[in-house]
Amino acid sequence: MQALTIHAGPKALARLQADGLRAQDVAIVPAAAGGPKGLILQALDQWMFGSWLPAAPRERTLIGASIGSWRMAAACQKNPVEAFARLGDLYCGQRYPHKPSPRFVTGVIDDILARFVDGREQEIIHHPHHRLQLLTIRGKRLLRDPGGKAAALAGFTLATLDNLASRARLAGHMDRVVFADARDPAFWLKARFDAFDTHFVPLSPDNLRAALLASGTLPFVMEPVRGIAHAPAGTYWDGGIIDYHLALPYSRVADAPEGGLVLYPHFTDHIVPGWLDKALPWRRAHRGANRGWLDNLLLVAPSREFIASLPRKKLPDRKDFAQFGLDHDGRIRAWKLAIAEGARLRDEFAAFAEKPDLSRVQPI
Repeated sequence: MQALTIHAGPKALARLQADGLRAQDVAIVPAAAGGPKGLILQALDQWMFGSWLPAAPRERTLIGASIGSWRMAAACQKNPVEAFARLGDLYCGQRYPHKPSPRFVTGVIDDILARFVDGREQEIIHHPHHRLQLLTIRGKRLLRDPGGKAAALAGFTLATLDNLASRARLAGHMDRVVFADARDPAFWLKARFDAFDTHFVPLSPDNLRAALLASGTLPFVMEPVRGIAHAPAGTYWDGGIIDYHLALPYSRVADAPEGGLVLYPHFTDHIVPGWLDKALPWRRAHRGANRGWLDNLLLVAPSREFIASLPRKKLPDRKDFAQFGLDHDGRIRAWKLAIAEGARLRDEFAAFAEKPDLSRVQPI
């Protein structure tokens, strides 16, 4: 059984054919939203950011939404191996009463982030090589400043209906706000590429934690985030609503002389542009008009056989909170078993990086 699937755009495949897989060619590492699913990548993340990429230091953009933003913040810490382990323990350790209020959930998540980043802001923001970009959304129209659940429900209902027509119409309801390392020119992201207005806010010690909280703030499950230092006034939620799997214009860096490869460790073998597109298979990034954005992208993800071999035959996901209910210990054990199995993903990708078997590479 092969634990990994490996997909490549045409320019990424050409680079593999010419030079193999070299850490020095990796310019961008994206990290998807998706809640507990991202936990399966812990061992792979620890190897990539703990040994493989540091062996070839260069400026790299790490960009994420929701749990992906938290993973990339772990990668920017002085000891990324320990940071990923700590993040996994903190995330698994969430405990909630029956039907917790949004305020309660927000308090739990904020406490996780406090233990995850407080006192480490400087090392995260000023990493010598990594350039962190955190994706959030800011509401417009009815979502600009909803006074309660009913107003937010009306706003998201209209946004969902407009998104069925097109992502361009969704842009009437929300902006993309990127909390970004001020050292990163990020020309590939700053030049307009879709219908969403995109604002860039410099990451700083006094807004890092709030930006991470906003990036993972699920509507109705949590309270929206307001009053983020140095950011435009407004109401902020999960960046995955616009950028669920980060379908971004990566091909703009494809021909960079220092190497323009995008390495994307993902928990699934396809890229869904926004959270509201999950039920719309025609919106998959490789099927859309912008599929050329992925030309220089190498996507590695768990295979269906690997997922079927997990103790519960599935990745951890948010439905587990309801399935396990108040059996927190049972859920934590299940998630940690899955995390341990993720070592197979690490070992298989490390072997591929050492000696790429191009017969395994499928087109995106």
